[in-house]
Amino acid sequence: MAVQIRGFADEGLSGLVELLNDARGGSYEFIPLDEDKLSSRIREWNLEILVAEEEGAIVGSVAYNNGHWGEEIEWLCVLDRLGLELENLLVREIEKCVKGETGFAVVDAESSKINDWVERGYKPKGGLCHMVATLDGLRPFPKVPEGVVIRSLISGEEREFVDAVDAGFGWERLKQGAIQKWKSECPPFSQEWVHIAELDDEIVSVVVSRPNVEYNESFGGNRGYLGPAATLPQYRGKNLASALTCRAMNLLFRKGMDSVALYTSEQNLPAISLLQKIDFRIGHHWKFMRKSMP
Repeated sequence: MAVQIRGFADEGLSGLVELLNDARGGSYEFIPLDEDKLSSRIREWNLEILVAEEEGAIVGSVAYNNGHWGEEIEWLCVLDRLGLELENLLVREIEKCVKGETGFAVVDAESSKINDWVERGYKPKGGLCHMVATLDGLRPFPKVPEGVVIRSLISGEEREFVDAVDAGFGWERLKQGAIQKWKSECPPFSQEWVHIAELDDEIVSVVVSRPNVEYNESFGGNRGYLGPAATLPQYRGKNLASALTCRAMNLLFRKGMDSVALYTSEQNLPAISLLQKIDFRIGHHWKFMRKSMP
C-alpha cells in the first residue's frame, strides 16, 4: 500500500508519540513524550501537523510552528526504511504553511542532516547554544554603577517586570501571568527567584531563575535554569547582567542545586563571552537552517 500524507487527527496521538520517541531517542538530553505532554504541546504551540501513513500506521510526520523564533519546522521524523524521499515530500507539504518570507528548521550543528536541508534550499544562518555550568560554591558579584539596587522581585511588580523583559528583547517575550504560570510549573518557584537591577525606581535588567523541572524528573538531576534574561539597551555593558546571573546562580546553589543551564543565540557573542567568564560552557549547539520562500 502506498504512503499517504494527511493532516493529523487526535486518534493518531499514540502512533505519533511512538514515532517521535523512536526517531528522537538518543538525541541530546532527549526527554520521551507521552500522550498528555504531546497533546499539551500541540495546543500550546498551535502546531500544524502532517502525518504519513502506511497501512494505517504513522510512518512519518512533520510539524509547523509560528513561534518566538519565526516560522519553524518543529519536527521532521520518518522511519529509517522510508528515508530521504518521504522526508522531502513532507517538507514540501509543510512549507505551504509558511506565510512570511522565511521558514527555518533547527538541526544539530554536527549532524549530517544539515546537508539534506541544504539540498532542500535551506542555508545555515544563526543558531542556538545550550550553556551549562557546575554550581559548587557562592560567587562574588561584579561591581555595578552607583545607585543600582540588586534585589528580588516583589509582589505587585509583574507589569514592570514584563515590560522590562519585552523592552530588553525588543519584542513581546512575556505576557502578564508568566509568574503564576512558573509557580504552577516549577515549584518551589516564587518572586524570590526573579532577580532585578533597579535604577531610579525603574527595572533596567532582569534574570529569572527556575528549577529545570523536566530535566530533573527525567534524568534524576538537580539542575536550575536561567531565563529569560534581558537588559534595557541603554544600560548594557555595565555588569548588570553579570551581577544578576551570579546572584541567580548563588540562589540556586543555596537551594541545593548542583548545576545550571540556559539558552542563548550563537550570534550573541557578548553573552557567550560573559557566561564563559563565570564558568559556563557550551553543552550543545544547534544551527538554524533558513529558506526564503516564494
